[in-house]
Amino acid sequence: MSEEKDKKDLNQDKSKPIKNEASNESDNTTPSPKEKTTEEKLKEAEEKLLRSLAEIENQRRRFEKEIKDAFEFGSFNFAKENLATLDNLQRAKEAIKNNEKLKDNKDLDKFLENINIIEKDLISIFERNRIKKIDTKDKKFDPNFHQAMSEIEDDKAEPGSVIQEIQAGYMLGERLLRPALVSVAKKKDVKDKENKEKKEQK
Repeated sequence: MSEEKDKKDLNQDKSKPIKNEASNESDNTTPSPKEKTTEEKLKEAEEKLLRSLAEIENQRRRFEKEIKDAFEFGSFNFAKENLATLDNLQRAKEAIKNNEKLKDNKDLDKFLENINIIEKDLISIFERNRIKKIDTKDKKFDPNFHQAMSEIEDDKAEPGSVIQEIQAGYMLGERLLRPALVSVAKKKDVKDKENKEKKEQK
């Protein structure tokens, strides 16, 4: 009886399918990545090329701007310091004109004429190098170009308008080289006016 049972168990074992070792190995390994097509490779290369070209173009623009700034404003401090020469020349001219001792001198006009020629030459050199005087006559006060040194009560002038230029201002191209020092008009204070009238009545 036991022999028949052993034969039966043996037959059952034989009937079971034997798993292939190779199939087990294939189950454990990951599938190989899909290889890129030629079209995909070309598209990827094209994108890389476009990115590189854009980067080169941006770098070229940066270099051009740096060169332009250096060319335009490299002499900024030199130009600013040379304004003092023009200021001193104009002050000297005014001082000579107002000097009582020199007023009677016959050669005074010729001397002043020579100073005027030097002044005009200097202004001409400035203008050739794009240094231009800021116009303040009948202009509204603009903090971008003017620096207010005082406020003057004036009923005739519009409040906030420039009524006096103390020192000329200059531009180097589109950049402010030196602001114009000015006096600005303001309305007369009503209270001050009333107090003044009361004092006059007393």
